[in-house]
Amino acid sequence: MTWRVVAASAIGTSHSSAGTDCQDSCYANVERDHSNSPLLVILVTDGAGSASCGRTGAELAIEAALAFVNEFASRDEFALSDNWAVDCIQAVRQRIYAAADQQGKKARDYACTFLGVIATPFATLLMQIGDGGIVVDVGNGLEVPITPMMGEYANMTNFVTDMNAIDILKVVVLPDRANRVAVFSDGIQRLALNMASNTAHGPFFNPFFTVLGTATLEQEDMLINELVSFLNSPLVNERTDDDKTLALAHWIG
Repeated sequence: MTWRVVAASAIGTSHSSAGTDCQDSCYANVERDHSNSPLLVILVTDGAGSASCGRTGAELAIEAALAFVNEFASRDEFALSDNWAVDCIQAVRQRIYAAADQQGKKARDYACTFLGVIATPFATLLMQIGDGGIVVDVGNGLEVPITPMMGEYANMTNFVTDMNAIDILKVVVLPDRANRVAVFSDGIQRLALNMASNTAHGPFFNPFFTVLGTATLEQEDMLINELVSFLNSPLVNERTDDDKTLALAHWIG
């Protein structure tokens, strides 16, 4: 028993037209804890367009968070909690601030959002700084436990490099297994969510979960290619010109 996982990022039309790189980065995989039990890890970051090293910041954030998760997973005891999430974000910030110092830059040059889902077969932790969204089903249907963070003005949000990042960090710990999970950057936020009510748009997610729930391990590469094609499709690009990331997981009992 484990999760079937698929994830992909695609450059936005505005970035490709401007000749800039995709600023999104993601990681989605099933790791193993000390007892060889499955541990779902999904991390999605989006480098700020105004940051000169936003893409690098997004990549460093994922590298640091993954290292933090794996170090804890190797311990005899592994408990998901608010404090655990704070320590994870502190590790991310330390990695980015150290890189900035080494390059003679400011941490804000590496500004990025951060979204994470860490799940065992018995509990699920969600953490978020910035926009984008996390949708999860722990037995009650698709829910959006954390409201995406918007800044004071349009097109503004919060970043893991902000001085008050720990204060604005949102953490939700659910004492149940995640049966279905979706984590995505703000590029597809308005396709995936009803922003007025902060609810998941079922017709957007249901086809993905239907396919993922019946797919075999051998079909994962095909699913990735199909997800990339979807993210690059006119259907999506007509609704957004931003970079797009979508990571999905479905429990296979």
